[in-house]
Amino acid sequence: MELSLFLKSVIDSDTAAVVICDLNHTIIYMNPAAIQRYSKRGGAKLIGSSLLNCHSSKSNDRIREIVDWFGKSADNNSVFTFHNEKENKDVYMIALRNDSGMLIGYYEKHEYRTPESRKVYDFRNK
Repeated sequence: MELSLFLKSVIDSDTAAVVICDLNHTIIYMNPAAIQRYSKRGGAKLIGSSLLNCHSSKSNDRIREIVDWFGKSADNNSVFTFHNEKENKDVYMIALRNDSGMLIGYYEKHEYRTPESRKVYDFRNK
């Protein structure tokens, strides 16, 4: 089986929104959590549009600055962008690279700090 099918499954099962963009800032993929999270802004209809249309000009400047930094070195792969108090999460921009290390895009990664409330190994919990 192709690895890409497994990787897509990992992204699709994540409860955090994942929006993947190419180097032109075009949204090329949104996982189900992202489609639901951004439903008021168009959900899946955002695929194919520019991520820059969803942000302020100040944020767009920062996004461009980070992507430029990603392009300067294959070692430049992650930038902490902000902490969301309301959702108790840290947000990062992450570089996406091909097998040769060339920058091909980026995505925003959400890391929630709220401890898990489910019981350990409780298969009945959803």
